[in-house]
Amino acid sequence: MPSVDPVVSWLLEGDPAIRWQALRDLAGASPRTVARERHRVATEGWGARLLALQEESGQWGGGLYTPKWISTTYTLLELRDLGLAEGHPQALKACRLLFDRGLWHDGGFNCWRSFKHSEACVTAMVVSMAAHFALEDGRVERMTRFLLDHQMPDGGWNCQLFRGATHGSFHTTISVLEALHLYEARGWPLAAEARGAQARGSEFLLAHRLYRSHQTGKIVDSALTRFFFPPRWHYDVLRGLDYFRATNAPRDPRLKDAINIVLRRRRPDGRWVLPNRYPGRVHFDMEKTGEPSRWNTLRCLRVLKWWGGQFDLS
Repeated sequence: MPSVDPVVSWLLEGDPAIRWQALRDLAGASPRTVARERHRVATEGWGARLLALQEESGQWGGGLYTPKWISTTYTLLELRDLGLAEGHPQALKACRLLFDRGLWHDGGFNCWRSFKHSEACVTAMVVSMAAHFALEDGRVERMTRFLLDHQMPDGGWNCQLFRGATHGSFHTTISVLEALHLYEARGWPLAAEARGAQARGSEFLLAHRLYRSHQTGKIVDSALTRFFFPPRWHYDVLRGLDYFRATNAPRDPRLKDAINIVLRRRRPDGRWVLPNRYPGRVHFDMEKTGEPSRWNTLRCLRVLKWWGGQFDLS
């Protein structure tokens, strides 16, 4: 493995979830080395701690979607982001439970019987987890079809569509794009349609330069320029950029504005901090707010590497 700079070395000293992704995305490690380190996510550190908290039923936190952020849905999202490998039996058990108890007659996910419609954002989360963990279940296609059928004319998605929303939401759109990307990567039956929907959804984000009004150019919400991890259901420009990186999208000039935000957030020592976290119950904190964040540093560095072919820490 080639020599690495001090910031990447600092990443490699972190939890296995950080280490395997830094090896893959920044350090030029071999696939065998990456796979060996990724395997440790299930047996050491944050991943092992989350798996140990699963209830016998397959749930976490006593619920499917609530309480936030310790429920089954949000714990699986964390395990997905940690990189717990596909086919893990505990993750598959939980995914099946979500489908068994949350698949609604309209094809989406709805575990709130007071709702008469499924919710696109949560449906996308479930599809993304099923695709990441390689759940072989025909119901995944039903939920994916729900997402495809609920794309809006502007290319985005909005969980408030059934209440009359006419404009895509950043938050819902990123969740759906991530889900469709993971689905497409599996080569499952709706992969071609998922690819086309992603192209339209990506254009929605690009038209807004990832965080601005497409009409006035003003920042929609300053929170979109701050980098939180885990993101939960929230969108920010780093999450958007990391999606474009993950899909190896063209370096569209409309992304430059967001890239500049990443550069401005970098500290003199080449690291990025965790500014805060979203309120709610958690199993445990992975990092301390206001301090250098391995998660944010990892994600920022790999975005910059994708953008420029290299990253400059000077």
